[in-house]
Amino acid sequence: MATYAVHAAHFVLPGRLTGEGYLTITEGRFGAFSTERPDCEIVDHAGAYVGAGLVDTHIHGFHNHATTDIDPAGINDASVALAQRGTTAWLPTTFTDSAENIGNQCEAIADALDERDEGFPGARIPGIYLEGPFFTEKHKGAQNPKYLVPPSYDVFAEWQRRARGLIRKSALAPEYPEAPEYISRLAAEGVVTALGHTDATYDESVAAVDAGATVFVHTYNGMRGLHQREPGVLGCAMTTDETYAELICDGHHVQPGACAALVRAKGWEHVVLITDCLACGGMPEGNYMSGGLPVVMKDDLCYLRNEDGTTGSIAGSVLTLAKGVKNMVDWGIVAPEQAIRMGSEVAARSAGVDDVCGSMLPGRHADFNVYAADMTLAATYVGGKLVARA
Repeated sequence: MATYAVHAAHFVLPGRLTGEGYLTITEGRFGAFSTERPDCEIVDHAGAYVGAGLVDTHIHGFHNHATTDIDPAGINDASVALAQRGTTAWLPTTFTDSAENIGNQCEAIADALDERDEGFPGARIPGIYLEGPFFTEKHKGAQNPKYLVPPSYDVFAEWQRRARGLIRKSALAPEYPEAPEYISRLAAEGVVTALGHTDATYDESVAAVDAGATVFVHTYNGMRGLHQREPGVLGCAMTTDETYAELICDGHHVQPGACAALVRAKGWEHVVLITDCLACGGMPEGNYMSGGLPVVMKDDLCYLRNEDGTTGSIAGSVLTLAKGVKNMVDWGIVAPEQAIRMGSEVAARSAGVDDVCGSMLPGRHADFNVYAADMTLAATYVGGKLVARA
């Protein structure tokens, strides 16, 4: 259908939450919203919320494909599976690895985009996120300690060359002496710097923000906590107004009460819902590899696997962003409109990709989700075409 209109109870538009109305889709792109029924085919989602497709800015893979696989076809398969679950844009996220392997991963992601045609039914890739290797040992989490190194702009520049300019976000531990210069050079190029996997003090963290860092990596996890005499990285995340805090909203990495505390401290407009999902997301329970390390997926979570087969610390999530949006509403932390924006509009803005995704603006690709009244994902459209329906 060249032109049709979606009918729903509420639309999360860039400027407001509407009541009942119609949103026109023409040739796969958003048109105008109206309270009057237009003279075209109507796709009825009565009683539902309609919002921009979700944007996952921190995700390592899905559907048994990871960025570490260096496999363009796998990246595209993961993209299709993600779109079928409500994520219509993602920043494939690398792990701490050798400089050469990270470069290979960046190149493979760029190659994946080159293999797509206009009608590709999967999640778009507006950028790449480098999670590591510029971290420190104490809060390394599931990052491979063998490859931890200080930040280097020259190394980054080579990755960006191989990525063909796709890198939009890079994480580091701010206690490195090299951190401020690295951050400022990336900021000058429009690349976001995030702070994480770090034992930095409050003052070291603030210095990084002063240099241009704007995001905190999976806030609470992999960082020095809040203490009354040393607020640490978490304290910096909560008190710097124009920064963004990532939040894994699965209820395991961060308990609902702590999620609520972060939202109240920072405001929902600066809290970014992420998944930190590993390649085993969307797969059955069992043993997998993640970032070169063995992991076990069970009970909706992923753990490091010890040599004796037992489970170790949490390695990452298998969350979908649509489930995270629903969780934030079910826990009573935010309203449906706010949860949708935190997973789309706010997420895109935090990664500097809000010029191409995250909002239902006229002329943009019609990537959007339909949510039932209880915030269960009901349908997803990519380029105006239905890719999944509950």
